[in-house]
Amino acid sequence: MAFDPFADETVRPQAQARNHVVGQDLSTLSIEEIDERIAALRQEITRLEQMRAQKQASKSAADAVFKA
Repeated sequence: MAFDPFADETVRPQAQARNHVVGQDLSTLSIEEIDERIAALRQEITRLEQMRAQKQASKSAADAVFKA
């Protein structure tokens, strides 16, 4: 059995989100494909928000140390 670096579904990029380009023509997509992209993009937004919160917490902690 080969090692799969994307075995954890929380880290695996969604194929639809990877291929989605902001502003691209969506007229050829089915309703299901659009729904899949919406779900994948929402997951990515959540992931980005979590990372932003972590970085903000680190920055705030560093700022507190240097202001003390």
